[in-house]
Amino acid sequence: MIIDSIKTEKITLFLKKLVDILDQADFSFQEKSILAITSKIVSLCEGRVIKKGTSDKKTLIEKEADYFLPGWKNQYGITLTIKNNILIPSAGIDESNAAGYYVLWPKNSQKTANEIRKHICSRFKIKNAGVIITDSTTAPLRFGTTGIAIAHSGFSATNSYIGKPDLFGRKLRVTKADIADALATSAVVVMGEGSEQTPLAIIRDIPFVVFQERNPTKKELQSRRISIKKDVYASLLTAVKWKTKKRVV
Repeated sequence: MIIDSIKTEKITLFLKKLVDILDQADFSFQEKSILAITSKIVSLCEGRVIKKGTSDKKTLIEKEADYFLPGWKNQYGITLTIKNNILIPSAGIDESNAAGYYVLWPKNSQKTANEIRKHICSRFKIKNAGVIITDSTTAPLRFGTTGIAIAHSGFSATNSYIGKPDLFGRKLRVTKADIADALATSAVVVMGEGSEQTPLAIIRDIPFVVFQERNPTKKELQSRRISIKKDVYASLLTAVKWKTKKRVV
């Protein structure tokens, strides 16, 4: 697997459309490659920002989150949230590289991923192209950030090993490889978290990725979601009273 980050101009609020940024960036794109895009530049292009000082961040997080745990419940004062069936701090709201704004998650990341895949295929005259919209996240009991795919298009997000034998012939019962999130993590570490100014990356030489000449179906997207009660960490997730804007669950 080879990952090349792509330097762009400094992306600021309402600078231009996302497709214009892609078209002006200096990169080539081969068949069966994947374009990783940080969610932040998608949001900046969409204007999904709130000026700091015009809204309380805590209130904003609770409004954006599907479920949340108040920040006073941990020593860092960070609101833990579930948004779009993803466990993530602060509903994905970020302040870094934002020039005085709170940056929210894109309005519809899946729609953007689908549109960019179509644009890439048309621009480079190829059939198999993948797109992932990435963000940074954290993992319990680990310091530091990794990456997560909040949307993908053009490839299978998971590779199932269920029913296949392991090295000694034992059939695997539950194992699935999360290809989308693994690629997102790899891209995020290459793109960086600070002033690198590389919000794009090309991932290539990935024989383990199953490409699809289409957008993911509603069924495929739904298959990536696990309800809290069915999650392997259900005993932890259900041990607290998650709040919403309307009720406690």
